[in-house]
Amino acid sequence: MDTENMNTEGVAEKDGRYVWHAMSRLNPGSRQTSPPMMVAEGSGAWISDTEGNRYLDGMSGLWCVNVGYGREELARAAYEQLQKLPYYPLTMAHAPAADLGEKLNEWLDDDYVIFYSNSGSEANEVAFKVARQYHEQNGEGSRWKFVSRYRAYHGNSFGSLAATGQAQRKHRYEPLAPGFLHVAPPDRYRCAYCSDRPACNMECARSIGRTIAWELPETVAGVIMEPIITGGGVLVPPEGYVQSVAEICRENGVLFIMDEVICGFGRTGRRFGHQHYGVRPDIVTMAKGITSAYLPLSATAVRREVFEKFKGTEEYAHFRHVNTFGGNPAACALALRNLRIMDDEDLPGRSARMGERLREELRGIEEHPNVGEIRHKGLLFGIELVEDRESREPAAPDKVGRVIAGCKERGLIVGKNGDTVAGFNNVITLAPPLVISGDDLAFVARTLKESIESL
Repeated sequence: MDTENMNTEGVAEKDGRYVWHAMSRLNPGSRQTSPPMMVAEGSGAWISDTEGNRYLDGMSGLWCVNVGYGREELARAAYEQLQKLPYYPLTMAHAPAADLGEKLNEWLDDDYVIFYSNSGSEANEVAFKVARQYHEQNGEGSRWKFVSRYRAYHGNSFGSLAATGQAQRKHRYEPLAPGFLHVAPPDRYRCAYCSDRPACNMECARSIGRTIAWELPETVAGVIMEPIITGGGVLVPPEGYVQSVAEICRENGVLFIMDEVICGFGRTGRRFGHQHYGVRPDIVTMAKGITSAYLPLSATAVRREVFEKFKGTEEYAHFRHVNTFGGNPAACALALRNLRIMDDEDLPGRSARMGERLREELRGIEEHPNVGEIRHKGLLFGIELVEDRESREPAAPDKVGRVIAGCKERGLIVGKNGDTVAGFNNVITLAPPLVISGDDLAFVARTLKESIESL
């Protein structure tokens, strides 16, 4: 009797009965005919299922296992801290949170004060509350609105989802938190301002300034943006765009909030994505790669001069926000070790080098009739699939699904920008662990080529 197979079947049965999976369509009979893959273990850039099949994880889980699976030193860091002090809320203090705060400032190369939470959504909620209260205590209480971009994702709570520019993620959950405005993203391939022109004309950046002006600058608290729109299709901004947005914020007294939840921690070839553009945000939010997903942790880094506005003797001058598990000692100790690994192994630099290598190896599929554009920075890739190159009509869902299925059949897990904007969920996404080897990279390129060429 195959006991291991029986155990697997038993777990799968319990999973089908008790676990509600993220982003899953619950079609009648779908659990019986196509149960989810049961992942059992991981090592480096690879994962294995309970049936013994191995897959290269081209998405680092959910854009987050940056140093790869199976790093014993990370488990050891958490274990040792759990033995010493497993938990205490940050209404008091403990060394792991302080040490990590110092290390994050080193990585940010600036002077920030860190507020810890558990997820990217929570980190962004903290940013919105800090921004509104900052303006209130700065004598500008009418500033309460935020500007974001369509196609961007900032979280799933009522504030962070309101900031998100993806209608399919919001549908049937609205109305959400008020005060969130959206403008066109910097998407050169489909830009209504300049996709038919030889170069970007920065109208997408100027639209942020116009929106602030039309809403009245004295009513706008902040602009939130990812350095690169990730889950919405890996939209890499043209040179000068991020700098222009930062200047618009400065001119209008608006806080510049940078969402580094996915772009941070080496993913784009720098420690943080915004460092490619030489800007210094007022607030930086981060999660995912901060622990390489080994434990939940997020952080909201607040520039010191913003933080200083929360000092005072008034009854409501302090930040009245508490998080039970944010800054958990074990998560902080693990995160600190994670960042030291990234430093010791130069994983941001490796991401830049391997990203360029993968881009070169993918050059052969650029002329395929169903490939519209390949976008990337570091080990963050988006491959836009189209019905044909002339019309640029987004590829039908079945085509996108066939590429994803083809990759999985060949042993590669890739992602897509699913449930974002109706008609534009046609981008294959790649964000493999930063420790990916040269041979693994060649496998990714070969598998993608074969899957796309089989269309």
